[in-house]
Amino acid sequence: MQDRVNTALTIAAEGGKAGFVKPLKGFEPGVMEIALRYRTDAWRVIYVTEIAGGLWVVHAFGKKSKSGIKTPKAEIDLVKARLARLKKVLFQ
Repeated sequence: MQDRVNTALTIAAEGGKAGFVKPLKGFEPGVMEIALRYRTDAWRVIYVTEIAGGLWVVHAFGKKSKSGIKTPKAEIDLVKARLARLKKVLFQ
């Protein structure tokens, strides 16, 4: 699993997008989600490529399903807060 995440992030750093990466719904362009299954667990890595010309990993977590396949609201709220903080720090 770690190798797949590293591969996806390397491809993103080089300007591409791995086939198993998708845009995170409800966010601006460039906010991407790596969604992987490992054994019986689901893992997510959220990164952004459209801020200050860099690649920023803003959140990674093991998903514990409480609402089917949907990403929990608490995780989405955390991503929003981290993106806002990142923009504030970079563009002050």
